[in-house]
Amino acid sequence: MLFTNAHIVTLQNNDSYGLIAEGAIATDGAQIAWFGAVADIPDAYRDAPKKDLEGRLVTPALIDCHTHVVFGGNRATEFELRLNGATYEDVARAGGGIISTVSATRAAAQNVLLADALTRVDALIAEGVTCIEVKSGYGLDQETELKMLRVAREIAKARTINVRTSFLGAHAVPPEYASRPDAYIDDVCIPTLRAAHAEGLVDAVDGFCEGIAFDTAQIARVFDVAQELGLPVKLHAEQLSNIGGTRLAAKYGALSADHVEYATDADAAALAASGTVATVLPGAFYTLRETQMPPIQSFRNHGVPMALATDCNPGSSPLTSPLLTMNMACTLFRMTPLEALLGMTAHAAQALGLEDRGRIIAGARADLCVWDAAHPAELAYRIGFNPLHARIFGGSL
Repeated sequence: MLFTNAHIVTLQNNDSYGLIAEGAIATDGAQIAWFGAVADIPDAYRDAPKKDLEGRLVTPALIDCHTHVVFGGNRATEFELRLNGATYEDVARAGGGIISTVSATRAAAQNVLLADALTRVDALIAEGVTCIEVKSGYGLDQETELKMLRVAREIAKARTINVRTSFLGAHAVPPEYASRPDAYIDDVCIPTLRAAHAEGLVDAVDGFCEGIAFDTAQIARVFDVAQELGLPVKLHAEQLSNIGGTRLAAKYGALSADHVEYATDADAAALAASGTVATVLPGAFYTLRETQMPPIQSFRNHGVPMALATDCNPGSSPLTSPLLTMNMACTLFRMTPLEALLGMTAHAAQALGLEDRGRIIAGARADLCVWDAAHPAELAYRIGFNPLHARIFGGSL
């Protein structure tokens, strides 16, 4: 296919949009074969089937690299509790928070979890997402964790979207192991990780390193097993406090450290040295009404790639709009529109260990978005507006 008459945002590097004002893109199967100015189309592609994009903006497709879209129930009542003065920690320690979703997810049938997840995935697709990461972590027993991961795999069969799965067994301590987090890691989390890997359900291993969840020593034991199994790791780190999660992620060469509101300049330096992406999640910051912002300038200073994601989940970020996520990153964290777009494309791909997408370059996967927009900054500028004209998935409209 030859897509012509396009205003192309290549994102070939991290310093500019890489705009081609009157451009064309040739695809060969699911890959980008060539891109450039319309005047320079090679003879080899001039007779290919053509699609005139009528001067529309074309970017790499969006990638949501941190989601919890598979879950049971919802937590609207906890939203109300927080607005009446309860903190996220208060709700969690009273048996709400993650644990309340665990109860609903355990009780839900697999087909119900899939149907509910697809409503959230459809919202992401409608705004140009072609690849998502989906975490487990609302089961906290072997049966339900595996059920969640199977549902995540089914999403890619039910929709034209790529899915990467992350095992998040170290998400919270379930009630039956209250005050016994080490026993939970040994008895449930690690055996379930091995079972999920044996079934081919895991692409990466995640954890929640926080005072209300697991400390660095406990997470390290899970990461050691991940390394033994040849699985990359990532980590929820420094969301509510700083207990060393970011440095732990860097030590293990994690794909990403996510949230990172309480990360320090030294943490940023550690991420830079390890090549770990900082994934910024403004939806949770907004929903929890946090005030501690991630150290964006430190990440810039140290050259840490910043990914951006919805963190779609029932409690702290019930968000299914990548475009609003980009706007939040700019308005709340003072990221630039270029940084926001890189965060939802190239750097999001890096946070998932995917080298074949996120930029418009020859050889990349032909996942593209066609927008009714004149300039890429519009994608982060507008609020509550979706300018998506078409989504190209693997070279196909």
